[in-house]
This record gives sequence, structure tokens and C-alpha cells, in this order.
Amino acid sequence: MKPFADIHVLACQRHGGEAAVRAAMPKVLKPAALARKPDAFYLSNMMRRIFRAGLSHRLVDNKWPAFEEAFFGFDPEKLVLMPDDMLDARMQDTRLIRHFGKMQAIRHNAQLVLDIAREHGSFGRFIGQWPDDRLVELWRDLSRRGKQLGGSSAPAFLRMVGRDTWYPTGDVLAGLIANGVVDRALASQRDRRAAQAAFNTWQAESGLPQAHISRTLSMTVG
Repeated sequence: MKPFADIHVLACQRHGGEAAVRAAMPKVLKPAALARKPDAFYLSNMMRRIFRAGLSHRLVDNKWPAFEEAFFGFDPEKLVLMPDDMLDARMQDTRLIRHFGKMQAIRHNAQLVLDIAREHGSFGRFIGQWPDDRLVELWRDLSRRGKQLGGSSAPAFLRMVGRDTWYPTGDVLAGLIANGVVDRALASQRDRRAAQAAFNTWQAESGLPQAHISRTLSMTVG
């Protein structure tokens, strides 16, 4: 496995230098900033990620104001009380993406956000306090407790809301394989833990957020 300094040099060589690589880094929020965000913010972004899966992000984002209106601004306390007939009515709303499985996930994930907020004070505090060296376990927890949060949806959602996390894109996977960390897709928890250990090592070397390490690694490939 290469030292992170070598990965950074290669990314700079491939993408026009230090400034260009630095400009490509995703925004990362500190735990205190995550804790200040309302629970509705997290539920809205969670569901926007779920609807984005398999569809054009632009299509989903253009329709999201209508989703916000139709689903009470994604206030989880209101959504857990939404009756079946009201949800059925949303399935007839032509402004929305009428995918029944994803629509059903809204109430379930509203309950998830409420439960976590009651356990930890707020959903943002929960994700902000999660240890950085065990991020794959956070992905797994969200996937198990939520609906439609499997695959890369949990890390994609965390990245959207500014929680520091590495993100298993195709280019990141290729970078992990090139560095001998894994030899295949991250199909098992064992593979994900091996990748997490590599990111922990690179973070200890560089002092950078894992989101930035992940993006830099992807730039050595794509």
C-alpha cells in the first residue's frame, strides 16, 4: 500500500497540480455543525439520495421542491403519522417521482430519524459523534435500520450532508485494488473493513478528512 503522500503526488500529476486537486475536495462539516442541523434536513437529504439511485440526479433535484411541499418539509414527526390514504394520494401526484417502494421508505425512515434523535439528542449529533475509524459500521447501521439505504446509499447520503466519510465509487475501488488493499468489489463486511483500515492509516499519515483522502485516491484513477 502506497503512503498517502505518493497518492497525493499522483493525483496532482494527473489533474493539473495541487490547486486543482484541492479545489475538487468535498465540503466536510465539524460535529458541532452537524448537530445544529434540524432532523428534517437529514431526512430530506436521505430521501433525495434514495430517489437519486438509478435516476438522473438533476431530474430528482428539480423535483425536490415539490417533494418538500408534498411531504411537510420532511418533518419526521409529521411523516410518521401520515396515513396510507394520504401516501396513496401522493402516488397520483404527477409532480413527484411515483416509485412506490421509495415512497413507502419515507415513513419508515422518518421513524428511523426520530428514533435516533430521541436516543442521541438529534440525528446530526448521532452521525457527528460516530468514530471516524469505524465509518463502515455507521453505513451498516443505517442500512439495517433504514429502508433503501443499502449499497452505496448510506455513504452517499452522509457525503451529501457534510459528514466526513470515504465513498466507494468505482474509481475509489480501482484505487484500493491498485494499492493492494482489496482484490475485488466491496461485497462483504470483511472487504469494507479492510478498506476502512487503509483509510484510517492514510488519515493518520496525512491528518486529512477521509472524504478528501477518498477523493484524492479517486483522482489517481479517473
